[in-house]
Amino acid sequence: MARRTKEEAAATRDSILDAAEKLFVQQGVSRTTLQHIATEAGVTRGAIYWHFDDKGALFNAMMERATLPLEGELQVLEQSDSDAPLDDLRAYMLAVLRRTVEDPQARRVFEICTLKVEFVEDDEMDAVLQRRQDNLNNWMARADRRLRVAVEKGMIKPDLDTAAVALAMWVIVDGLIRNWMFDPEAFDLMQMGRCVIDPYVDGLRRKPV
Repeated sequence: MARRTKEEAAATRDSILDAAEKLFVQQGVSRTTLQHIATEAGVTRGAIYWHFDDKGALFNAMMERATLPLEGELQVLEQSDSDAPLDDLRAYMLAVLRRTVEDPQARRVFEICTLKVEFVEDDEMDAVLQRRQDNLNNWMARADRRLRVAVEKGMIKPDLDTAAVALAMWVIVDGLIRNWMFDPEAFDLMQMGRCVIDPYVDGLRRKPV
């Protein structure tokens, strides 16, 4: 009986998080109350407080159970002995776009944390900003390493600002996803991604003299 009760509690927690995720996408975080979430999940507010201290804690739990597109594919860049660092970076950028298209939960949570949250001073969503900054820092460190390998191998110009290139790549992917989410019917994300990413990466390559 105790085991079933534990499983039921976990199922209730998941249903609350599912309801919050749905409502945050539909109406934004600030406009969604705990009562809205309780009604959508078919539970009482007391049930929500049994699992979460407040809406901020609920929001953070929703974030923690999802892997965002920009962080989910970083293993692509962990190959220290790769002979094709520029191809690794291209593969990562396209993999992020593919995850956005193919993983509905990752897409919803990314939409919530980028388009549905109001960032103000002392906001309870500070954890979102911190996670986003951590993701950017992780990307910058890994991308910069791959670009430096490319410099060492003579694949790109030695005077190239690798940090600036890494940041530009982040902006390209992040911007493509954001614009696609405003209207997914406006363009094919993968096709547009290749049209933007391939010329950028190819433009970095050092041409034979």
